[in-house]
Amino acid sequence: MQSLQLLLRASHVALLLVLCLQLGTNTAQEDTNIRQPILMDLQVPQVTRANEEITAKLTIQTELRECMVVKTYLASSKPIEGPFNYKYTGCLCNDYPRTFYWDFQINSTLTMAAVVDIIPQLGICPNDEAVIPIKANRFSLLRNLFVF
Repeated sequence: MQSLQLLLRASHVALLLVLCLQLGTNTAQEDTNIRQPILMDLQVPQVTRANEEITAKLTIQTELRECMVVKTYLASSKPIEGPFNYKYTGCLCNDYPRTFYWDFQINSTLTMAAVVDIIPQLGICPNDEAVIPIKANRFSLLRNLFVF
């Protein structure tokens, strides 16, 4: 009988230990901070008048420790000529966010996307030590521009 009581006590202790380990594991998993390869902020007016010049401002930064080569550009649901089609290539490091500007005119309502591609290109970042994330290499933000 005493051996049965000892066995029951051990199972309670084991269950308590498993419960504590499970709670500790769940908390540890929640506390992990995944670094984002690209953080984007696109500022553009939502409403404009036809043929009025507007400015799109795109600020990008990274939480990765390594630098990367990025190409950034705008795309739209309707063709737009001029500076809207310019593409910029540069080095992005975690201690140096980049800001890009486009000045353009639109005549009708459209959807615009700011796109950032992480590309493998030499000679852009110092010492050619740029990285390319494994999971994703294209990031975008969509905005609607309304013309009245």
